[in-house]
Amino acid sequence: MSLREQQQQNLLELESTGRVFLRYLIPSMIGMVLMALNFVVDGVMVGNKLGSVALAGVNIAGPIYTIFVAMSIWIGVGGATLYSQSMGARDFDRARFIFTHSIILITIFTVIIGVVAYAFHNQLVYALGANEATAPFATDYMNVFLMLGFVFTLENTLSIFVRNNGNPNLAMISLIVTAISNFVLNFIILYVLELGVRETAYGTIIAAALGILVLSMHFFTKKNTLRLVKFRFEKPLFVMTMMIGFPSFLAEIGVSVFTIAHNNAFSRLAGTDGLAAFSIVNYAHSVMLLMFLGIGSAIQPLVSYYHGAQDVKRKRETVRIAIFTAVGAGIAITLLGQVAAPFIVNLFGNFSSEVKELATIGIRIFFSGYILMGVNFVMMTYFQSIGQVKMAAWITVGREFIFMLIFLLTLPFIFGTNAAWMAIPLSEVVIFLTILLYLKREGFELGKKEIDG
Repeated sequence: MSLREQQQQNLLELESTGRVFLRYLIPSMIGMVLMALNFVVDGVMVGNKLGSVALAGVNIAGPIYTIFVAMSIWIGVGGATLYSQSMGARDFDRARFIFTHSIILITIFTVIIGVVAYAFHNQLVYALGANEATAPFATDYMNVFLMLGFVFTLENTLSIFVRNNGNPNLAMISLIVTAISNFVLNFIILYVLELGVRETAYGTIIAAALGILVLSMHFFTKKNTLRLVKFRFEKPLFVMTMMIGFPSFLAEIGVSVFTIAHNNAFSRLAGTDGLAAFSIVNYAHSVMLLMFLGIGSAIQPLVSYYHGAQDVKRKRETVRIAIFTAVGAGIAITLLGQVAAPFIVNLFGNFSSEVKELATIGIRIFFSGYILMGVNFVMMTYFQSIGQVKMAAWITVGREFIFMLIFLLTLPFIFGTNAAWMAIPLSEVVIFLTILLYLKREGFELGKKEIDG
């Protein structure tokens, strides 16, 4: 065992579980927020400088960004989980091969997807919803991402591995540099050089490249055990990577399903006022969702490592601390929603009394789902990190697809428009109950028995 490998082992195995969890939690939560800001910054600056048509074009190209994010998380989380398990098992050669395999895979996948999509970019841009007015802007933005998106996905995947290799602070710093660089570059592009949408996309890619440069500093630190080795495609490893990372991919796609489903539901139920009210709740929800995702991301490298090391005690303690953290945060946010709902609504602008009333009720009902949402995220990540992929996938599909859609399509027609806000809280309750039933069936009690991956 090398000195660096010994140092990482000591860090995760000798410090208190609570302290290790906190060291991963804070950078993870900050990183999640900053990752989402990159695309938002483009939209805000383009809308203010180039107008609503250009902004619509950027938004139409948004699914390309989402697909690349989802792909990088899919392979990144899947590969990093296997990497941390191998590190915990002291199989360092295998860990380095897994790292190499994942980096090469995400680069190849992104390039292939980009080249194929670029060949059909005219058809693709209209399939995404463009018209004659928005198509030029959407095409300009989309084509840059199709051809150079591998820079962004490589940065995102490398960030996950650096975090798993014991350096969550550097992963956070890289995202800070990326976000600030994106803002500065696009300000210069739009307001100083007075260029267009295509150049803002280049600015985002350049910012991601700067993030890679920051992450590359990890290879010169004492914490580093990451190393590129000779690559060969290994089908069993590829399958395992895609299987383990699949719940994270589903979770990313589920965000889009949630937004589209609620937009359609409130459009039918309450027209323009309903769409405006949901937009307010959705903006607030995006912030809270990222916080819970941060808690889940914080435990992934820890649980994976302890699982590989067969350290049941620390794995159990990590999950327990994460659950208590998630429940505490959920209760606090739920209470905040009950007290501060009118204030939150007013933050987003001066709306009609109908919109304010619907959004205020929405926040108070919707926020109640946060009490269990964090717990469900933690358990999904736990099952994913120990190789229980089916259960992890069930939690994601159940809460973000099946039960959410069932409640959203039925409750409003029985109890009225405001019942639509109950779709997420009720789906969280149902999934939580299925988790309890599964644990009981397996004879598992937190703190007493371990479910083997």
